[in-house]
Amino acid sequence: MTQTRLFLERNTDMPKTYDLRVEKFEPLIAPSHLKDRLPMGDTSQRTVVEGRAAIADILTGVDKRLLVIAGPCSIHDEKAALEYARRLQALAGQVSDTMLLVMRVYFEKPRTNVGWKGLINDPWLNGSYDINTGLEKARALLLEITAMGLPTATEMLDPIVPQYIAGLVCWAAIGARTTESQTHREMASGLSMPVGFKNCTDGDLSTAVNAMIAAGSPQHFLGIDQHGQTCIVTTTGNPHAHIVLRGGSRPNYDSVSINQARAMLAAKGLAKAIMVDCSHDNSSKNHTRQGLVWQDVINQRMDGNDSIVGLMLESNRPAGNQKNRGNLETLAYGVSVTDACIDWDTTEQLIRSAHAQLRDAHSSRPGQRYKVA
Repeated sequence: MTQTRLFLERNTDMPKTYDLRVEKFEPLIAPSHLKDRLPMGDTSQRTVVEGRAAIADILTGVDKRLLVIAGPCSIHDEKAALEYARRLQALAGQVSDTMLLVMRVYFEKPRTNVGWKGLINDPWLNGSYDINTGLEKARALLLEITAMGLPTATEMLDPIVPQYIAGLVCWAAIGARTTESQTHREMASGLSMPVGFKNCTDGDLSTAVNAMIAAGSPQHFLGIDQHGQTCIVTTTGNPHAHIVLRGGSRPNYDSVSINQARAMLAAKGLAKAIMVDCSHDNSSKNHTRQGLVWQDVINQRMDGNDSIVGLMLESNRPAGNQKNRGNLETLAYGVSVTDACIDWDTTEQLIRSAHAQLRDAHSSRPGQRYKVA
């Protein structure tokens, strides 16, 4: 008998080999319990069902309107978010014949190293990580926004979170840092709403294209059900996965880049539906340049590029951003604590200007309808 085996037999009280760096486990509320506490009303349900259908029609070319996803880089103050939502909803009704406005309601933020991870992870912005409260705040906010009749969009980051909020989301993004992740591709294959995959941070499109193929296929993976039970999840595939151009080592909203993306999608037999993110590397991370990107893409659309189906804006009430100092009470009201945003007045001007251009173009081509019967 070896010395090692003899030692093991004589020392039954051995140190454990698992969870050595875990400080504690805290039970998470089951999705079904949160939904019972914050149920979905009829108006919210109608908003989500109709919003998803309209977005799918835009992606497939049935609806010729432009999809516009606008809102804060991240949500940290529910009151400010609701004020923004009311403004966007009022504007949505005035431009609805040329655009479908969807509010960006982002609760999770990917971090390259450290930093605030968003309302769900840290709802008090102080490092307390009260995730149960964060999930409740996120669901409650989505209920209020969809009850206004305003469709919602968010980034799906943690694969557990969708069971808590996905029923209230009309469009979802998989971010540049997670598009390559098998976990997120599998998750997207089972999501109930259209999903946009952003190109990687270096600007490469092939990763997003491959993600679209994976998300469009049936998948099998580990997840949770409505009761919080760990399960083997089997999906049918998401037919409305599409690409979102957000720039990389250089911007990729120009006509050459968009035509290259269109050709790559066609070569793979994928729908030639392209969204452009006016922020991030397309604006060189300078929020004041979002308007330039927006107008360039609108001009391309006016020139007949029907592959362009949507645009994204990082927008808030005041412009700019501020540092999170761990106390919500000390923050300037309505100012982003993550990426800098354009202000509401600029957002409204961009949307109204594009609406006028699209409406005039429609009037000059009476044979074209925005919604195909």
